[in-house]
Amino acid sequence: MNTPAQFRIALAQLNPIVGDLAGNAAMAKRAHAQSRAEGADLIVLSELFLTGYPPEDLVLKPAFQKATLATLEKLARDCADGPAMLIGSIWQDNGLLYNAAILLDGGQIEAVRFKVDLPNYGVFDEKRVFAPGPMPGPMSVRGVRIGVPICEDIWGQDVVETLAETGAEILISPNGSPFDWPKPDLRMNVAVARVTESGLPLVYVNQIGGQDELVFDGASFVLNADRSLAAQLPAWREALVVTTWARGNDGWQCAAAEVARIPEGDAAAYQACVLGLRDYVQKNGFPGVVLGLSGGIDSALVAAMAADALGPDKVHTIMLPSRFTSDDSLHDAADCAKALGLRYDKISIDPPVAGLTWGLKDMFAGKEADITEENLQSRVRGTILMAISNKFGGMVVTTGNKSEMSVGYATLYGDMNGGYNPIKDLYKMEVYRLARWRNANVPDGGLGASGVVIPERILTKAPSAELRPDQTDQDSLPPYEQLDDILRCLVEHEMALSDVVARGHNPETVKKIERLLYLAEYKRRQAAPGVKISAKNFGRDRRYPVTNKFREGSSMTSMNHAPTDKRQSDPLLHDKRVVKPRVESDGM
Repeated sequence: MNTPAQFRIALAQLNPIVGDLAGNAAMAKRAHAQSRAEGADLIVLSELFLTGYPPEDLVLKPAFQKATLATLEKLARDCADGPAMLIGSIWQDNGLLYNAAILLDGGQIEAVRFKVDLPNYGVFDEKRVFAPGPMPGPMSVRGVRIGVPICEDIWGQDVVETLAETGAEILISPNGSPFDWPKPDLRMNVAVARVTESGLPLVYVNQIGGQDELVFDGASFVLNADRSLAAQLPAWREALVVTTWARGNDGWQCAAAEVARIPEGDAAAYQACVLGLRDYVQKNGFPGVVLGLSGGIDSALVAAMAADALGPDKVHTIMLPSRFTSDDSLHDAADCAKALGLRYDKISIDPPVAGLTWGLKDMFAGKEADITEENLQSRVRGTILMAISNKFGGMVVTTGNKSEMSVGYATLYGDMNGGYNPIKDLYKMEVYRLARWRNANVPDGGLGASGVVIPERILTKAPSAELRPDQTDQDSLPPYEQLDDILRCLVEHEMALSDVVARGHNPETVKKIERLLYLAEYKRRQAAPGVKISAKNFGRDRRYPVTNKFREGSSMTSMNHAPTDKRQSDPLLHDKRVVKPRVESDGM
């Protein structure tokens, strides 16, 4: 076939659902019909689009493998007229399972290429389920030689170099690249490096949407061989853009197309939290959400995110006051719900707490009140929220931030109750920043109210769980500015304690935070999933053992821990020993 002078490529940035083969195929068909109407020669969908990404161990199920192939073959027949389609799917060959890019054209499966470099770090575990493919050559699409490095294949040089050497004219990279704060710049830097080395233009197609803890931001783009940005699709929403290419003496060049502005910093993080929550709720079929609104910053921010994600009519807030709840908290919670237009109810926890206290009076006779009674309040709140969820169907959203979850400042079966947590990967000071950002902005596509939706007093008062008189978070923790910096050093950067101390932190404080970080692992294992924002979140990225006796400080003469025979100081079965005297900041 002669090489054409012009070629049109449609970039389909869509939101598939893992396991929804029929739904994903129907989505691909609609995109195919639109690209045909716009005169495309080829439509490109993202990595493993047909199965949804990441499918994890679902792909090991023989029935799923069989159903995927049948769906793929039917999709090829259904899209026989119009542009060719490059779609991601699983593929079996000689008893091995591959992550593949598959070309459908003329009603047939025309070509298959396999992912070579399988990521096995951070959130990725592809070597568990896929075999690495051989080095690929280009595939011919309507007379144009297309090289298809799949996602991780562009993060190193070898695959792209092989494609260039074997005659590829345009690189097309289907991706399932999850968002985190540093990721957009890293992606672009990697893409520029591959274009520079190969001298070939690059089409980068990424999916959008939430899948459990991962959020995909889209932001697909096209780079010409001279590294100029020819097209930039928006982040955080679906889009289909048809690009026009012309063949000149120096190869193919994409004509200038729309270049969308990509949100950065706090705006991007807020969008990620909203999208992750929206997709988790909607893809799992919940009619809405319910959450405890305490008058504190964490629950206020989550309420705003829920309103933006789902609409105010699908968010039910509950104030659960006790005799320790301040008038300020009562007013602040009510004002926040009113500003967001949310349903707001108030249920006192004093009667059920009194009943449980009475029921335990003989067992606890002669014992002083301590954090046991504080935890009881939190667990009553969690039980009430779960009862409301069971009765009316809304999913409980939990509201603990990363700072609290790092040091175990949360109560199992209490404020940790819930199905999902949109701020799980935000440190406390980031929560404040995003709250201030939301008061000044409505996110693109947000369904919530404009203006100040989080009252100023919530942003300025000292955080408190209000589980005893005059309690504040700083009774047992350093100021959050210090705590967050220590935690970033220990969690994100795995820094030595001496290096953390060198940043100006008190040695005993650093030692204490390291100890709490390790001890709280068992709580994090039982926590609800939540949106991944950082480069290293708890759960998918950071996987530490629950049973773990290592403490770096124990081998440092300047930072010794207490003697190791004092085992009663660290039992893992009692909240009162894990963090003292704290339960939860303001999630309920």
